[in-house]
Amino acid sequence: MMKLSRILVPVSDDIAAEEALKLACFLARQSKAKVYVVYVIEVKRSLPLDAQIPGDMKMAEQVLTRAEDIAADEDCEIETDLLQARDVGSAIIDEAQERAVDLIVMGTEQKKRFGFYHVSDTIYHVMRYAPCRVLLLQEPPGGKNKE
Repeated sequence: MMKLSRILVPVSDDIAAEEALKLACFLARQSKAKVYVVYVIEVKRSLPLDAQIPGDMKMAEQVLTRAEDIAADEDCEIETDLLQARDVGSAIIDEAQERAVDLIVMGTEQKKRFGFYHVSDTIYHVMRYAPCRVLLLQEPPGGKNKE
């Protein structure tokens, strides 16, 4: 098994991100790795990068609080961070490089577009440019119901 010391988990408000965090916590316990959880607010180019976007800020705080609760349930310490960026995928790559992570764990829901399997632009960007291993956890169609 590979030795992990730092794991990055980008989160959002969906069950796939929660399941990815649970998996990252499991892997971290096995390797005694540090887990970094990030939520990225994508800021439109028409706004300054440090613009306060109340609805997005509230959602980010809720998602990061939920991540802390999940980590506590999984007996895992995490460090959370809220980022604002023009592009979510680039922000994840920058964070992975800055923190010198060994693994990025991301969740996604199975999606089809025009009848073909589809991944988001963010996942595609991370898979293409990641400076480390990427573990993609895919939820089945429709995902699981949130509890």
